[in-house]
Amino acid sequence: MIENYIPIFIVLAIGVIIAVATVFSSVIFGPQRPNSEKLSTYESGMKPVGTTHERISIKYYLVAMLFIIFDLEVIFVYPWAIQFKKLFNEIGISIFYSMLIFLIVLELGYLYVYKKGGFKWD
Repeated sequence: MIENYIPIFIVLAIGVIIAVATVFSSVIFGPQRPNSEKLSTYESGMKPVGTTHERISIKYYLVAMLFIIFDLEVIFVYPWAIQFKKLFNEIGISIFYSMLIFLIVLELGYLYVYKKGGFKWD
């Protein structure tokens, strides 16, 4: 049985060897001339300003929350909607109520973002 997996192991081994060779070839063949400019912090071509402990705007977190809410909604609701008729025949009305509760919880997240002004794009 293990004989069937030998070609897969060979391909994986070749892939690892090529990846390691590619990474280390830059160390071997690349020029090594570090200076203070090359070793300094790079921040989009600009000089770093301020401290790293500055507060980030709530808008950043609200956009992230919107993405997570939308992502969860699509991941769970789409397969449920595809299988709804089959699930309804097997389980009954409780499958509908469980999804309704799930959607209400997600909509509370949307309501929170709306109250905080997350939908007002500047």
